[in-house]
Amino acid sequence: MVENGGSKNHQQPFEVSIDGLQQGGSKCFDDDGRLKRTGTVWTASAHIITAVIGSGVLSLAWAIAQLGWIAGPSVMLLFSFVTFYTSSLLCVCYRSGDQVTGKRNYTYMDAVRSNLGGFKVKICGLVQYLNLFGVSVGYTIAASISMMAIKRSNCFHSSGGQNPCRMNSNIYMITFGIVEIIFSQIPDFDQLWWLSAVAAVMSFTYSTIGLGLGVGKVIGMILVRGSLTGISVGTVTQTQKVWRSFQALGNIAFAYSYSMILLEIQDTVKSPPSESKTMKKATFISVIVTTLFYMLCGCFGYAAFGDFSPGNLLTGFGFYNPFWLLDIANAAIIIHLVGAYQVYCQPLFSFVEKAASERFPNSDFVNKDIEIPIPGYHPYKLNLFRMVWRTIFVILTTVISMLLPFFNDIVGLLGSIGFWPLTVYFPVEMYIVQKKIPKWSTKWICLQMLSIACLIISVAAAAGSVAGIVVDLGTYKPFHTSY
Repeated sequence: MVENGGSKNHQQPFEVSIDGLQQGGSKCFDDDGRLKRTGTVWTASAHIITAVIGSGVLSLAWAIAQLGWIAGPSVMLLFSFVTFYTSSLLCVCYRSGDQVTGKRNYTYMDAVRSNLGGFKVKICGLVQYLNLFGVSVGYTIAASISMMAIKRSNCFHSSGGQNPCRMNSNIYMITFGIVEIIFSQIPDFDQLWWLSAVAAVMSFTYSTIGLGLGVGKVIGMILVRGSLTGISVGTVTQTQKVWRSFQALGNIAFAYSYSMILLEIQDTVKSPPSESKTMKKATFISVIVTTLFYMLCGCFGYAAFGDFSPGNLLTGFGFYNPFWLLDIANAAIIIHLVGAYQVYCQPLFSFVEKAASERFPNSDFVNKDIEIPIPGYHPYKLNLFRMVWRTIFVILTTVISMLLPFFNDIVGLLGSIGFWPLTVYFPVEMYIVQKKIPKWSTKWICLQMLSIACLIISVAAAAGSVAGIVVDLGTYKPFHTSY
C-alpha cells in the first residue's frame, strides 16, 4: 500500500499495439495496457480509512491533554483540513498533464519524478524511506509495550493491584523482532494481502475497545475531566508544558499521515469519471470518518483521565478492568503491528534489493533463487541476499528500539519528520507544476504560505519530540528500561 520501488506491482506497464487502446482503453484493458481497474469511491475510502486508523490513535488522548479542550480539538480539525486539502492537490498529480488521458504515475515517487525531477526525487526518496524505517522502530516499541501490558494486566488482577508488576521490555522487543524476521522473508508486496487484511481488522478492534472504555469511564464517573488549556503547570513545569505541547502536534500529525500511499490507492480506481474526481470524493469521506473517530477516541480519553491521560491509551494503565478486554485489545495491537510492520517495510526492502540487483547483475548471491519444496504448495524461493539483508534490517530496528524505547517521543518525531515534506511540500510543488500556476500569483503565494506555515509546525513538533527524548535519556540506562 505504500510506495514500492521494486515490487512487480509497480513495474512499467507493457506496451500494447491494439488501435485505440492507448487513447481510451478497451473492454478488458485500461489505457496503459493493464487489466481494467475496478475501484470505486467506497473501496478507495475503505483503503484510506484502514491505512490511517492505526497505532497513532492510542496517543491522541495524551496529545489533547497537552493542548486542552480548546486547542486540542482545534488542532485535530486543522490537521484534518490540511490533510484533505493537500491530498486533493496530490490526487491531481496521478496523471501528468491531462486528467483523463495523461501518463499515469503509479507511486508517490513516480509523481515527484514526473513533475519535479532532479534532486527533489532523491530528497523525496530519502524522507520517505527514512520515515518508513522510523515507523518500523515505532511499531517495535508499541508492540513490546502491548505484550507487557497483557502480562501486567493479569499481574494487577491476580495481586489485587498490590504488585507494581514492573518488567523489562527487551525480551518482548526481541520476541517481536524474531517474528518479523520470519515474516520479512515473504518475497513480494503482493503476497502480503492476507496479512494486511488481518491487520486492518485488528486496528478497528483495539480502536473501538479504547473508545468504548473511555466512554464507559466518563459515563461511570458522571464527570468530564480536563481543562481549557490542557495539563496544568505544577503537574509539569512551564518548560515541559511548552515542549510537550509541541510534541503533541507531532503525535496528531503521525495519526493523519497517509499521503505516501494515496497514489497507489488511486491506481486501483476505475474511470470514467477521472481518477482524480473519484479520489477527491474518497479523500473527503475518509477524512471525515477518520476525524470523527479520532475526535471521539482522543476527547473521551481526555475526558476520562484529564491531566493524567496515558501516553498510550491501552497500555498506560488508565484502564485496569475489565482485564480480559484489555488483553484482547493489546493482542489486537500486537497482531496489527506484525502486519503493519511488513506493509511499511516491504517498499524499503524492494528498493534496496532492486538497487543491489542493478549494481551486481551477475551475482548469484544477489539474484539467484533457491527453490525449497513445500508439500502441497508452491516451492518457496529462497534468495540469500534477501534473507541476510532483511534479517540485518530487523535486527537493526530492534536494537534501536531497545536503545530508544519512548513511544510518544518516537511517534511525535516520526509525525513531524514526515508531515511537511510528504503531506504538504511535495503535493503543493507538484500541483503548481501540474497546473502551471504562475510564480507570485495570488494562488501561488497562498500555497507557499500554507507550506511555510506547515513547515513551522513540523519544526516545532520535531523540537518538542527531540526535547522529550533528551529528557527521557537523562534518567535512562541503555537496555534496562522497565515499565
